[in-house]
Amino acid sequence: MKRVLLAVTVITLIGVAVVFSQNGKSLPGFSSDLQVEVADRNPWTHLRLNNNANDFQFVIVSDRTGGHREKVFSRAVEQINLMQPEFVLSVGDLIEGYTTNPEQAAKEWREFQSFTSKLKMPFFYVPGNHDLSNPFMEKLWTEKFGRRYYHFVYRDVLFLVLNSDDPAASSSVSAEQIEYVKNALEKNANVRWTIVALHKPIWAYGDLEKSGWLNVEKLLAGRKYTVFAGHVHRYQKYVRNGMNYYQLATTGGGSRLRGIRYGEFDHLVWVTMKDTGPVLANVMLDGIYPEDLVVPETNEPVVQLNRKAVHPVRGVVYVDGVPAANASIVFHMKEPGAKAPRRTCDGLIESDGSFALSTYAPSDGAPAGEYVVTIAHGDGFALKGPGPEIPEVYRKAATSPLTATIKSGPNDLTFELKSTATAPAPEKK
Repeated sequence: MKRVLLAVTVITLIGVAVVFSQNGKSLPGFSSDLQVEVADRNPWTHLRLNNNANDFQFVIVSDRTGGHREKVFSRAVEQINLMQPEFVLSVGDLIEGYTTNPEQAAKEWREFQSFTSKLKMPFFYVPGNHDLSNPFMEKLWTEKFGRRYYHFVYRDVLFLVLNSDDPAASSSVSAEQIEYVKNALEKNANVRWTIVALHKPIWAYGDLEKSGWLNVEKLLAGRKYTVFAGHVHRYQKYVRNGMNYYQLATTGGGSRLRGIRYGEFDHLVWVTMKDTGPVLANVMLDGIYPEDLVVPETNEPVVQLNRKAVHPVRGVVYVDGVPAANASIVFHMKEPGAKAPRRTCDGLIESDGSFALSTYAPSDGAPAGEYVVTIAHGDGFALKGPGPEIPEVYRKAATSPLTATIKSGPNDLTFELKSTATAPAPEKK
């Protein structure tokens, strides 16, 4: 009897093996780690597990400063620990900085490092303009962290960390840094992907040749890469040379927090690195909770920067009488002695042509003063939808004929644009 039972068991096991073998063609990549009985019909789609040994996950956090808000970044640390990435990468502006006071600077770094020390995985620092705002802050960074640009390789992916203010407050990369990039890329010529992290999206403004960014792109040419930056506190995706460039929003930094349409939110970027490139998931911080649904209590006070009083500003914009739908409107304050008006507040133009300005919070208005007004499609906002073409003359503060005076109390404005408007010819010297 025992021999009969043994024979039946062997036949059953052989039968299961045969079923696996027969279904082999429909189960490519079947993992030996998965143990399941496979029949002619099965309650699943397939058994090709998404477990490529080359894949890995990491998190990118964005700007924390520029008037950071209480208990955001410190809670993000706890939230990241819940998600268990392999490491965390930043894009700079970690402390408020902009000081030459050793005690104040030491206090700010002590606070920030008390947060990162709670992470269960490595945290890779990237310098921002707040962190390297002057020679004193540069010296302090060197004393604490050493290098201001560096690289590392993980699972055949090169991570290239750059300093976008080299020297301080320059929005550029030095010739020495470009030489470093050249050497790092040459030594890692055959990696499957390159991740570039820096603070300022210097590809989006200024003289790219003077800033050195074009030289960086020339060195990156011919390889697969992705670039991440912050600084603007507004999410935007760019495509340059066929590669993806991302400008991230905030992880506690100063923000009007007007939502996804404006690209203004607190988030972390969950990156899954695959052979085909990084797969990004923008994870909103207000959607990450522990199993007990209790938000962790942390000690991170708010930093309230000097703010001017603001006054409600609403209005409408037309182009030849048609609402300038899905365009953005920006007010640039005229300041005595300044070389150019300073961007101060902005808003989106709705389908009926209406807008409301925001300076510090959603639709809070604008400080009193004299402004140059620009109107354009996009301008860094995540805009979609039809609207009349905005003539080029209205798109830049240097050429726009639009002005406004904001006074205390409610302000109602109307702007009538002409599709035939052009910039005046420069005066002959």
